[in-house]
Formats: sequence, structure tokens, C-alpha cells
Amino acid sequence: MPAPAPQSPRGHPAEVLRVALRLGLTSFGGPIAHLGYFERTYVRELGWLSAEQYGGLVALCQVLPGPTSSQVGFLIGLHRAGWGGALAAWVGFTLPSALVLYACARLSTQLEGPLVEATIHGLKLVAVAVVAQAVWSMAWRLSTDTRTRLIALGAAALLLASGAASAPLAALALGLAAGVLWCRPASGPPLASEPLARGRAAWLALAAFSVLLLALPLLSWRYPHSGVALAQVFYRAGALVFGGGHVVLPLLRAPLVPGWLSDDAFLGGYGLAQAMPGPLFTVAAYLGAIAAVGTPTAGALIALVAIFLPGLLLAVAGSSLWTALAQGTHLRAGITGVNAAVVGILAAALYDPVWTSAIHGPADIAVAAGALLLLMTQRVPPLVVVALCTALSIVRGVFAGV
Repeated sequence: MPAPAPQSPRGHPAEVLRVALRLGLTSFGGPIAHLGYFERTYVRELGWLSAEQYGGLVALCQVLPGPTSSQVGFLIGLHRAGWGGALAAWVGFTLPSALVLYACARLSTQLEGPLVEATIHGLKLVAVAVVAQAVWSMAWRLSTDTRTRLIALGAAALLLASGAASAPLAALALGLAAGVLWCRPASGPPLASEPLARGRAAWLALAAFSVLLLALPLLSWRYPHSGVALAQVFYRAGALVFGGGHVVLPLLRAPLVPGWLSDDAFLGGYGLAQAMPGPLFTVAAYLGAIAAVGTPTAGALIALVAIFLPGLLLAVAGSSLWTALAQGTHLRAGITGVNAAVVGILAAALYDPVWTSAIHGPADIAVAAGALLLLMTQRVPPLVVVALCTALSIVRGVFAGV
């Protein structure tokens, strides 16, 4: 059945907000798990859309940059209750973890001492395990032949050899070019029979995405270390993240550290975000509050909106242009190359800064390896892994003097 246009919604934004808020409070486990929660809730329990419609939305959002689960939720809200429903779906799914991370950022600036340092170190060990798991699973899915593995190795080498803030962007560009010239296109995704967004709305969304992508760097050059400059950092990262939320780590760290915040603060926030339900991109609320442009609240809001906005704009545009995009052989081959480069970018980030800043001896290796084992083989919830790592770090720091 064709998806209804947003001009004729069947539900109410308040209804969408209630469901999305429940998902935002309970959806642990990352974007793949989120998509499972969405399918169970929106397709099987509520019947807001068919399995085929849901599969089409997932296929679309998986080839777009940005947070896949948030994009899918946004489009489901658009499908159910128009533009108000789309906004309600994003707010409900994002707000719980964003508020907790913002509160943690405010507390972190007021607390200090061995206990706080041990907690931050434990969160950094969590980051080692989580990023290692992401590298492993993404390599199996996205680097499946010799060509894509060579692209991944090249991207990792580029990042490790160059400390430039533009290195991740250069690796993505080279991955795109190598994919177009060298890779087989990914299999074609299912096509929607009717777009969610009408042509005018889709083109306006694409124009807004492009204008902001070009204008924010110019404005940030004119007004350095301002709200505009902070928005530019998070907007660019959100516009270029392929392959899942973990890839945002290298794209944000390069421009943020040390100009806006310390490596400890950055990795501590990233580790803490693993314990939150909802999208990993809400780490922007923590980082923006620490960066404190004007006030912590202003910094958190700027960062949060800026990192999500490009992906949501592209989702609106893609929902209308999807049929034409999915037919493009060269585009799909380029996406294959970009996905391979993403594996290399994340592998380089696993070594620097994640490993180099968190691992200081055999005890750290043991804790990180145990956390990785729990995540990969025992299916232990990330919240439990975060609690174990921080508890062990506190015990070592306070009682063993390590």
C-alpha cells in the first residue's frame, strides 16, 4: 500500500510523542536494536505501517548519512501525523538521553577528585570495548572483499599518518571515489511506491541542507569560537556520518579537541553515552554543554539540533527522491566505497584516541577485553557493562591507588 502524504495525517502528534517517548526511555543497544524496537512497536503492535513500508524506510535511511534510527522514527512520525508528528517522533526519542547527558555534563564541571577521575577512566575503558565491537561488526558487514578491505586499510592509514582535522573528510571522499571507480554496487533496496514528502518539501529540505553545509563554515570563520562555529562542527559531523553513530567519534574529536574541550571530557562523555537509551548522537548535548558557548544550556541545544538536522533534512529529501537515487548504479557503488572507508576511519579512532588515552597497563587491557567479551558473546546490555567498568575503575583508583 502506498504511504500517505503528510498533508493527510491519520493520527495526532501527541499520540506519536507518547509512543516515541516510551521508546526513547527503553531503547538500549544501538541503532540496530532500535530498528528492532521500532518494528515491534510501529509495525506489529500499532500497525501504523506495513512491514514492506517499514523495510523501505529502513533501506532509505541506511544509505543516507546521519543517525539511521532517528531518521526512521522521524519518517514514521511524518507518515502517521504529518510534520507535527515527525517533530514529535524526534523529540520523544531524543529527549530522555539528551536530558540525562546534559545533567551529567553540568555535574562534571562541579565535581573533581580521585573518584571523578576514576569514573571518567572507567567510561574511557567502556569506549574501548564499544568501539572495538563496532569495528568488528562493521568490518564483517561493510568490508566483504579484497577491494573494500583495501579501501578500509587506506582510510585507516590516512588517518593514522595525518593528524589534520580534515583527514576523516578526505578519507570519506577517497572512499567515495574508489567505490565509484572500483567497487561493485550494493544490491538495490526496496522502493517505496509513493514518497512520504512531496516534491516541493523534498527540494526545500535538500536546499536547506546544502545552504547550511556551505554557509556555516564561512560564518564560523568570521565568528570563531561562537555558537555558529559550534553549530558548524556538529552539523558537518551529522552530515558526513555513514555506518552508524560510532563513526561520529573521529568526526567530532578532530575539530573539538583541544580547541573546545579536553580529550578526557570528550571520551568520558562518549563512554557515558553508551549507557543511555535512544540515539548515540545525544552525546552532542553533553559535549555542547561542556564547550559552553554562552551558557551550557545554549551550547547543548546548539550542538544537539545541529548534529541531528542534516540527517533529518536528507531523510525528507530522500523520501521523495528515493526511487531515482536507488536506481543509480554509480551512486550505490560509491556508497559501498564510503562504507568501507568508514570501517577504516573507526579502526583508526579505536587506536587514537580511544586506546591511547584509556589503556595504561595490563589491568586496563584486562578490563577492556572483559567488557568486549561481555558485549560480543554474552549479549550483556551496555548499561551493565558501563556499570562494571566504572565500578572496577573506582575500586582500583580509590583502594589500590592505581
